[in-house]
Amino acid sequence: MLPIVEIPSTVQKWMHKYRSLFCRDAGFDLVSRLVTGLILSPNKTLQGIYDLLRWDGIGPSRRAMHEAVFEAEWDSENLMQQHQTVVAQDHRNRGREVISFDWTFCHHERGPAIHGNHKGFDYIEGRYCLMQTVLTATIANRDIIDGIDVVVQESSYEKKEKAYLNATVKQGYEEMEKAQNRLMELLHYDLNRHQYKTRTDLYVEMVARIEKESAFPHANYAFDNGVLSFPLAQLIEKNNKQWVSEIEISRNIMWQGQWERVDKVAGKLRSEHPEAFRLVRVR
Repeated sequence: MLPIVEIPSTVQKWMHKYRSLFCRDAGFDLVSRLVTGLILSPNKTLQGIYDLLRWDGIGPSRRAMHEAVFEAEWDSENLMQQHQTVVAQDHRNRGREVISFDWTFCHHERGPAIHGNHKGFDYIEGRYCLMQTVLTATIANRDIIDGIDVVVQESSYEKKEKAYLNATVKQGYEEMEKAQNRLMELLHYDLNRHQYKTRTDLYVEMVARIEKESAFPHANYAFDNGVLSFPLAQLIEKNNKQWVSEIEISRNIMWQGQWERVDKVAGKLRSEHPEAFRLVRVR
């Protein structure tokens, strides 16, 4: 891999649209170099990217780069808002658009301390591994597709915390300090349990952010049955938007005043309205 001696003009052009989010020119330059490294470097870690960078004269330390990326007071929420504004400008006057939701597992076998990393079963690869659960939102038309939001789901430690509390339970505490410590453990367990957000919670928040910014006022939503939930559908419809999703054939739905299996309803519709099941080619 050749060294990275400057920020490519393409990266400079796009990063300039986010300049207002950063306080210092030096910090903005370091973040721009990091983005360049994420695109070009085979090693996507901060250390791997820093090792490829070359400077005119004495460059900043790796610690300074770490501080600019992870410790500077730039707001990730404002970054996403600005990103949606930038993407919306590029998508204007390109026809019908759809916002799509999905989630996936991002493996981090060598980074157990990475944010949101946890051990779980990857049903696609059929094995247990260390991974993040990453939720994404994209906007697409017939020409281009762009990401507009991404969230890493926090890990849930409720089972482990509950097992610890059950294993350390006592009938009574003779010392006030031990009783206070136990009370704090119970309060922390309850706080963590209520602060944990499911995928449904996160997608509801995502829709709320997207609709609040109103960068894509005419875009409807599409997602699969791994995302579909009543609160999500309810919020989308509350914002006068439409949504479409696949659904499991074994699920019961309310159809003409009665609960029916989806495959049974589909059989009726296919028989009574075959035109609704015709092949449609979309260009």
